[in-house]
Amino acid sequence: MTTLWSLAMSARRTETTFCRICEALCGLEAVIENDRIVELRPDESHVATSGYGCVKGLKQLGIYHSPDRLTHPLKRVGDDFVRISWTQALREIGEKVAANRAIHPDRIAMYVGTAAGFGVLHPIFAQGFMAGVGSKSMYSSSTQDCASKFAAAERLYGFPFTQPFPDLDRVKALYVVGANPAISKWAFLQVSNPIARLKELERRGTKIVFVDPRRTESAKVAGSHVFIRPDTDIFFYLAFLHEVLRREREQGGIVDHARVGRFMKNYEGVVGGWSPERCAEVTGIPAERMRELVGDYLAAEGAALYLSTGVNMGSHGALCFWLQEVINAITGNLDRPGGTLVGQGVMDFPAFGKKTGTLLRTDRSRVGNFKSTNDTFPGGILADEILTPGERQVRALFVTGGNPLLTMANAGRLKKAFSELELLVCLDIQMSETAHLAHYVLPCTSPFQRPDLPFVFPLMLGMQSKPYLQATRALEAPRGEQRDEATIYLELARASGAPVWGSWAAQRSFEALRDGATLARKVRGKPRGGLPSLPQELLLDGILRATGQGGFSKLAGETHGRLRPPHGPGTFLGERVLTDDGKMDLAPDDLRRRAEDVLEASFAHEMGHRGLKLITRRSITTHNSWTHNHEPFVRERTNHLYMHPDDMRARDLEAGDLVDVTSATASVRLPVRALADLMPSVVALPHGWGHQHAKGMRTASATRGVNVNLLAADGPDRINPISGMARLTGIPVEVEKAKGPQAHTWSGLPDESGRTTRSEAAPAAE
Repeated sequence: MTTLWSLAMSARRTETTFCRICEALCGLEAVIENDRIVELRPDESHVATSGYGCVKGLKQLGIYHSPDRLTHPLKRVGDDFVRISWTQALREIGEKVAANRAIHPDRIAMYVGTAAGFGVLHPIFAQGFMAGVGSKSMYSSSTQDCASKFAAAERLYGFPFTQPFPDLDRVKALYVVGANPAISKWAFLQVSNPIARLKELERRGTKIVFVDPRRTESAKVAGSHVFIRPDTDIFFYLAFLHEVLRREREQGGIVDHARVGRFMKNYEGVVGGWSPERCAEVTGIPAERMRELVGDYLAAEGAALYLSTGVNMGSHGALCFWLQEVINAITGNLDRPGGTLVGQGVMDFPAFGKKTGTLLRTDRSRVGNFKSTNDTFPGGILADEILTPGERQVRALFVTGGNPLLTMANAGRLKKAFSELELLVCLDIQMSETAHLAHYVLPCTSPFQRPDLPFVFPLMLGMQSKPYLQATRALEAPRGEQRDEATIYLELARASGAPVWGSWAAQRSFEALRDGATLARKVRGKPRGGLPSLPQELLLDGILRATGQGGFSKLAGETHGRLRPPHGPGTFLGERVLTDDGKMDLAPDDLRRRAEDVLEASFAHEMGHRGLKLITRRSITTHNSWTHNHEPFVRERTNHLYMHPDDMRARDLEAGDLVDVTSATASVRLPVRALADLMPSVVALPHGWGHQHAKGMRTASATRGVNVNLLAADGPDRINPISGMARLTGIPVEVEKAKGPQAHTWSGLPDESGRTTRSEAAPAAE
């Protein structure tokens, strides 16, 4: 039987699947030989993505098939890592978890990265493990890029994942603030082939406006562009809202007061008083241009304001999202054809969350007294929670699906904190910067080595421009001793004496399923997944059947996906708003108080600062920090600081010169390039670089480049009190031509003054 299985696996065949590196979830065809994918290509017949795939998705095999892939558990011994067995790893980790749990469960923490969200079972079992431990010390990548939306949505709509999105099929006026879908896709909305979609909107007559400090790739594809000074987006929204309310007062007919009264509350508390003329002083958007924008928005039969990470990561992301939603709502564009819609998944997850309290924790952090958002605390206080003594001091940390040393603010200080942990465990597919500090590194499967359903946004929330559902089987077997994260967390729970979800009945039930699946594989002579592992298809089958979607095999048989009903306008307001009274709150108390407390001071600060501000950007060939270990994605070998030509001339700089970029937190050194697409006094630095110390990733570690997040500040007094987000864009910086020799350091530990030392775009080895 084993021989027959081997022969079957050696035949060349093509299977359908879907990509899992971003929200787009593009349909793919995988060409397989000898149980190994040899080619990925777009699925031309896919029901929603219709033959589109981006360069990152189509070339991701280079990451998964890298000789640097982790295949066995590793333990750090001194400065080296040695191979150990799963038995030893689980026993030693479990003992340290149990010892700390006996003092206080919150001493065990977890950081959940973006990659965990692109599978179904990984985040479920990671949460199950932490629930079993009894710890509330959860941290996630959301407080680097999107928690502002979650925090505001919980206050406006009663649930953090209530995230309205533009009705792209019918919208007539679309204003995109701080987003670049041509490169980064659409956040919280699955849209295939964003460039073609933008062009289609323009051909249809949609007025598209991009508001950004840089004329982005998206703005070059379609629509028009409006420059805005970085981190002044709040004053854009204030001016927009002021003009809407002025026209309502003077002309009437702008606000449907009957609709507002029926579905919303606290209209009288909406912020006003910020004229376009005043706001123009800091945004750089002329008052007349602002009035034109408002006029076109109000005249359209279906309009939408939409913001993303360029706003989220600034100083006032939650306030911006609040005002945006207020504008869309009171003008009648929320829950309207051509306006913004709220999707519905195959299950009503928001209703489930409201009923059970899932993602609605009200507890507060030990450091800074921050309310949890989406059941997680701010990443910007993680270093403080590790370094501050006390019964609940974090002493053990699990990092899953992420690389916080490159993605979180003030990574130098975070490195110091991680170095003082009693236990740091990384679940990963490669030796990231964070993994190099770990005590144990556990090898995980790649997306193509596990069966799956589309991740949480389409499955549970329906955040899809064209709703559909799809299933994929595992297309490759685990290599060596790789295991899926769900199984790893089940094993860790047993080893720690802390059953998943605090239930020994649940723990034993899942273990019985695992053992039964292992026995069945042996009986069938199938070597795939040689280590005991959960029957993931069976678990996914249960999710589908529980939500009325039929079984996993049936869905997998619909190889190009299954279309679901289109989104219905008029199904949200009065039906699915989850505030206690079922009405959208237009002026939540703490958002309104926050605005009263900070807006004048923020305006005065902007008026007093006319120097350079730093924004981040994404390269089309890289994806956050984890794709850099593949040669085609890092051909330039480094990131560059981009400056407007006028700003370069003012500093006597030429392309290729090394410059020092200095913030209040750190200084980095790298080469400069001119970019006329930038607003003057704005500099841009791509994120995700700085791999020189990740020696286990031979391609990435040989690159030059610096980590932009070294320039961002952390700590309880430097992060947003509403969202818990650190400020990762719009950072005031100074730029000057580099002086003196390069030190060839990665940066990391603070010097005696507490300031982070310089990081340079230097070779990994001399």
